[in-house]
Amino acid sequence: MSRIAYVNGRYLDQRLAEVNIEDRGYQFGDGIYEVVHLHGGRFVDEDRHLDRLERSLREIRLPMPMTRAALRHVLVEVARRNRLAEGLLYMQVTRGVARRDHAFPTKPVPPALVVTIRRIPPFPQDVERWAAACITQPDLRWARRDIKSINLLPNCLARQAAREQGAMEAILYDEASGMVTEGAATSFWIVDAAGAIRTRQLDHVILPGCTRGALLAELAQAGIPVEEGAFSLEEMRQAREAFLTSATSFVKPVTRIDGRPVGDGQVGPVVRRLFAIFARHVQGDRRNAA
Repeated sequence: MSRIAYVNGRYLDQRLAEVNIEDRGYQFGDGIYEVVHLHGGRFVDEDRHLDRLERSLREIRLPMPMTRAALRHVLVEVARRNRLAEGLLYMQVTRGVARRDHAFPTKPVPPALVVTIRRIPPFPQDVERWAAACITQPDLRWARRDIKSINLLPNCLARQAAREQGAMEAILYDEASGMVTEGAATSFWIVDAAGAIRTRQLDHVILPGCTRGALLAELAQAGIPVEEGAFSLEEMRQAREAFLTSATSFVKPVTRIDGRPVGDGQVGPVVRRLFAIFARHVQGDRRNAA
């Protein structure tokens, strides 16, 4: 069956879908995107993703392409037309089509909206086989990483470096301070030498990950403390455990970084517990109903 995309008001065979060459997303990367996990016919953490979409659009002075209710309808319809109950939905909003000029169009043009979805494997059942290796890379991204912009070239370069070294993700760090920021496309966490769960605090340096936020809420409800604050490469290397979170990584154990084992090189008890907590969140949180 052909994949169906939503492109600026039309549902089209994805092979036939087109965007104008003067779309500002294509010309300048002038746009915002979101990625949402569809599980069992539900969009996981849908409200968190739509909240972040709206915030990112506000930060670059770009209006929503339609009301939230209308956008929800489009997301559900794309999933329905593709006959998927398990998948990964991508939505992108750009400033639209205008004569090429770095400044915003003098006369506002309608924002452009594209929504696609693809099939992905089911939620992982075996945490051991879900573990990953990572490398470290200097963080070369722009200064407003809290905005989910489609400008992703530094992220692509970091991910490619990881792939070339047989790793899944690149853990980024500030070269001046030696402090860890996040993964190229994930939030990064450690269980430090003292046993504390730690992840960087939200600021302009990292993206406010929706899976990160959902896991923090689950841990607060379970009475499990988390320290939100910066930590160094050295603290990372001394960590007992490490893991990634994202809409596609869920809770993914990290057992090797730069070719060295994290802790004893096995999936640790803390990450194992957090994986189980987040699996329950994905399976049963009715607040995420689409």
